Amino acid sequence: MNFDEIITLDKADPLAKKRLEFDLPANTIYLDGNSLGALPKSVKSRVAEVVSQQWGNDLIKSWNSHSWIDLPIKVGEKIAPLIGAAPGQVMCCDSISVNLFKLLCSALTLNSERTVVLSTKDNFPTDLYMVQGLSDLLGPDLCQLQMVEEQDIQQHLTESVAVLLLTQVNFRSGRLLDMAKLTRLAHEKGILVIWDLAHSAGALPVELDTCEADFAVGCGYKYLNGGPGSPAFLYVAKRHQQEIKQPLSGWMGHAKPFAFDAKYTAAPNINQFQCGTPSVISMSALDAALDVWQDVDMLQIRHKSAGLADVFIELIQMNNCLTDLILISPNVAQQRGSQLAFSHDAAFAICQALIQKGVIADFRAPNILRFGFTPLYTSFEDIWLAVTILVNIVESEQYKESRFNITLKVT
Repeated sequence: MNFDEIITLDKADPLAKKRLEFDLPANTIYLDGNSLGALPKSVKSRVAEVVSQQWGNDLIKSWNSHSWIDLPIKVGEKIAPLIGAAPGQVMCCDSISVNLFKLLCSALTLNSERTVVLSTKDNFPTDLYMVQGLSDLLGPDLCQLQMVEEQDIQQHLTESVAVLLLTQVNFRSGRLLDMAKLTRLAHEKGILVIWDLAHSAGALPVELDTCEADFAVGCGYKYLNGGPGSPAFLYVAKRHQQEIKQPLSGWMGHAKPFAFDAKYTAAPNINQFQCGTPSVISMSALDAALDVWQDVDMLQIRHKSAGLADVFIELIQMNNCLTDLILISPNVAQQRGSQLAFSHDAAFAICQALIQKGVIADFRAPNILRFGFTPLYTSFEDIWLAVTILVNIVESEQYKESRFNITLKVT
């Protein structure tokens, strides 16, 4: 592959103009949108307006006049089409961890004769930690975590399992699990399924309703570009909403919160999964960021994502100096999300050297160099330039310099 072919790919890209809707820093190739999405230009003006006008001038009137009170539902309904959910099933609120706690408790209550939460050993740690914490709280007689290898999930779907907790795209390897198949197999054994969409929402087509998923969580700050600390979202299939009761019975989940009744009565729909007062500024930022998606076809997102990664792999394989970079993501595009992970003994140092050269990737312990591909604003030329810089760093052995081997608090 040569540079002319790269330019041809960019000229044929139906999503190319979307890049103009983002405020991207000069001289930077950003391949870490799978950790923190870039800043949409619309967010800057929205946050300024919320702070200066809505809060600064209209003050408490804005709960009604600017519909602050409706933001959790409004934002949830914007996310719903991106994850294959019909209206009335998605709520924007809290963090993934808090939402997982709500859903785990709800699912265990529905399957109260069972106690096992089945997950994978390489699931994102916060998912495992939340189950461990719940087990400590309730005791193993009510909740116990069982962890298996990804390839062994199916054989451990037994009638002792209450909940199957899976992340659709592995945060380290990028491997994509088969949501439809695993959900169907779990249901055949009477198991409820919670899907973590942190690395799939906004990166590939997700079909929660079609797959008959029970519950899901996801974050707003990765592919949805809602900003650091952006609120998360949760999905509860409508068929479950009448029969569950989530444990964090805060006043915003009350059927009539402004009646200020001393007795809690849960809202009869997805609203019951609210807890405290919504974070208006950060939720407004996510609300504005989601407008970028209004005219986007998720199949185009998926096609470009696969193309970007395939070009990256091809360019890596063309350079003999990069043979020590071992691809641990699936080589087949249909089996992975929108990222590539490579193992290397000096992965951390190479990552730091790339960042110093303006290529933002990230490191995941113990030895993984990870590149994320966000089709809304990543170009094929970005991929060409990133690999060119990577080759230079490895060939010159710049990464061996001591300044690139200083451990940072955030990797």
